[in-house]
Amino acid sequence: MHDDILNYAKRLKLSWIPQHYQEIEAQSQQEFLLKLVEAEVTQREEKKLNQLLKQSTLPTVSGELFLWDDIQLPSGITKDFLLQGDFLKHKTNLIFYGGVGTGKTFLSTLIGLTIIRTQAKKVKFYTVASLVNALLEANTNGNLGKLMKQLSKLDLLILDELGYIPLHKQGGELLFQVISMCYETRSIIITTNLQFGQWNHVFGDQILTEAVVDRLIHHSHLLIFNGESHRYKQSILNSK
Repeated sequence: MHDDILNYAKRLKLSWIPQHYQEIEAQSQQEFLLKLVEAEVTQREEKKLNQLLKQSTLPTVSGELFLWDDIQLPSGITKDFLLQGDFLKHKTNLIFYGGVGTGKTFLSTLIGLTIIRTQAKKVKFYTVASLVNALLEANTNGNLGKLMKQLSKLDLLILDELGYIPLHKQGGELLFQVISMCYETRSIIITTNLQFGQWNHVFGDQILTEAVVDRLIHHSHLLIFNGESHRYKQSILNSK
């Protein structure tokens, strides 16, 4: 009979039940069945969550609380609006602007993690340089369409460190393709240390830069990070 259970479980794509059904204690058949399916659903949800977290490639964040004191939020935008992912409903973008070490990556990661854990959304984190390198490699290998299809299935794309490395012409054009694909269909978070007027230094082409900025800011909220570098302040404290 155990072999029959394993066979049917395999056909039904059940993973927890065939290995643990003998562990269930219940006072009635109805209670037994309820506990059985509850455990299977819980295991599936945990497995899906772990898979989403792994696929997101989000950075590891410390256990420290995020400090909101030095962040200038747009009018009407709250912490809950950001952390609960309300901006996803309207396919709105978030642009984090500020100096190095002011918490832009930390907050984007915190938002991504919260959205995955509370809503099981598909999130993917890249530095701009790593995404452009992946796009260039995929284009060279004939796999660009496959990569673009993967990106098209995301609910949130996080692009970190725009402005740190100038892009070659083809890399900038491929990044523009991604941004155009996401336009009004999914949300993007971009962290940058450059004002919009300086983005030409990244893309190297004024027309391309204007097209990128136009698509990003059409539906977006700008958060300004005014504080000093957290890493710098921590190094000062540690040196005392």
